[in-house]
Amino acid sequence: MEAATRQIEERKKQLSFVAPVPAAPRVSAVQPEAPTRGQSIAPSQAATFMNDAIEKAKKAAELQARIQSQLAMKPGILGSLATGTTNLVALANLHAMGIALPRVESRDVTKPSPLILDELGRTVDASGKEIELTHRMPTLKANIRAVKREQFKLQLRERPSEELESTAYFDPRVPALPAQRARRGFKFNEKGRFEKIAQRIRTKAQLEKLQTEIAQAAKKTGIQASTRLALITPKKELTEGEVPELEWWDSYIFPAGMEPKLENLCNENELFGITNLVEHPAQMSPPVNSDAPVTLGVFLTKKEQKKLRRQTRREGQKELQEKVRLGLMPPPEPKVRISNLMRVLGTEAVQDPTKVEAHVRAQMAKRQKAHEEANAARKLTTEQRKEKKAKKLKEDLSHGVHIAVYRIRNLSDPAKKFKVEANAGQLYLTGTVVLRRDVNVVVVEGGPKAQKKFKRLMLHRIKWDEQRNSKRGDPDGSDDEAAKKTNKCCLVWEGTAKDRSFGDIKFKQCPTENMAREHFKKHGTEHYWDLALSESVLESTED
Repeated sequence: MEAATRQIEERKKQLSFVAPVPAAPRVSAVQPEAPTRGQSIAPSQAATFMNDAIEKAKKAAELQARIQSQLAMKPGILGSLATGTTNLVALANLHAMGIALPRVESRDVTKPSPLILDELGRTVDASGKEIELTHRMPTLKANIRAVKREQFKLQLRERPSEELESTAYFDPRVPALPAQRARRGFKFNEKGRFEKIAQRIRTKAQLEKLQTEIAQAAKKTGIQASTRLALITPKKELTEGEVPELEWWDSYIFPAGMEPKLENLCNENELFGITNLVEHPAQMSPPVNSDAPVTLGVFLTKKEQKKLRRQTRREGQKELQEKVRLGLMPPPEPKVRISNLMRVLGTEAVQDPTKVEAHVRAQMAKRQKAHEEANAARKLTTEQRKEKKAKKLKEDLSHGVHIAVYRIRNLSDPAKKFKVEANAGQLYLTGTVVLRRDVNVVVVEGGPKAQKKFKRLMLHRIKWDEQRNSKRGDPDGSDDEAAKKTNKCCLVWEGTAKDRSFGDIKFKQCPTENMAREHFKKHGTEHYWDLALSESVLESTED
């Protein structure tokens, strides 16, 4: 124990000779009080003191070594502080205590390599070899665009003519086109050019005038109707059971002028579309799905309706009686009338009949007023009534649109025009009316119910053969042919389509047949006009 105390005392003396380092951090740990001389120290306490002293010495040595390594980077300062006695004493104390000295890695001071340029301005090293310096490319989009712009300008400045002349494919006889376009010059027309154009126009006008005169002459003699009839009738009339030499569907594959003979049928090269392949037509789904199941509503007889009403009223009365019985609502007043006055009130009616009668009449007026207010509350407004009527007339057209085509001889009467247009608008029908002499075509599109009502209007309700005494519709008067003909309306065709082809019904005046057909062709329904016109031609020949 005494030996340990002596060793500690010697250690304290050694530490007292070490000068304090100004850069060393202060240790704020609370030190245990050293025992006074002559007192005995426990072995555990002596070991604690010794370990603390060793740790402090080790930290001080590490700090000094770190300072020395930092000063080594600065040669000027290192030379003046390298011979200090403080560092030597600290190192000697660590060596005497048997503590390993901390290793300090020596850092080489790196200096930039010198830049050496040769006579041509190239970068070389100390031995004279050329060095390729790293080129930094721009990363920003703006810088990249600027570099590309500069490169493009440099390429434009170069002369490609010298390179082209050096190649083997350059032809000096081909002149290079200039960068600017040639200046426009005057272009003079040849003499007589416009005179030829004027002569052509005059000839065309004379030809049209001649055709008009021929048509009018043919119309007067009846040749025009025969010609139009020949266009729509077959060339050869066939009797019943007779097979034609060439069917109309086979005429597509026969060339023009070829006769349907056996020798021509054997030669397959001349027939159009005949191969050794079998053509299967593509399966097309119908435009309207007609296989959907149709659900019919439940229709009750008068007797069943009355029975259902009685049951509903009885259930409502039972519910009110239950509420009165449970006290949820007051009991209703007795329904008194003049007829049951004496039976309901009894003695009260005998005592003061005038008062009772006034009370009964007030109760009757109250019930009448409540009834009228309930009816007024249930009554639809004007807008609701219009919506209900429109909803009833408008039909579901998702399964197809029903179309009807009518032909009328004369539709010049304004009253009949108004009836057609007004009824089509009220039934929410769309379509068009084409006005042409002897061929007035009315096309309407809508639901089946509306078509049924409009069909009855056109074929039965409107009297087409009635003659108007007023001449406002035809101020010039009608000719003899129109007067002899009986005006009538006939149904040309009715069927269904997927969608509507026209908008709201409008009248279209067409002076010529081509103009009328163009109007229908614009909407993709020119076959309506062809069918109506062919029936009109047949009818005119019969008359």
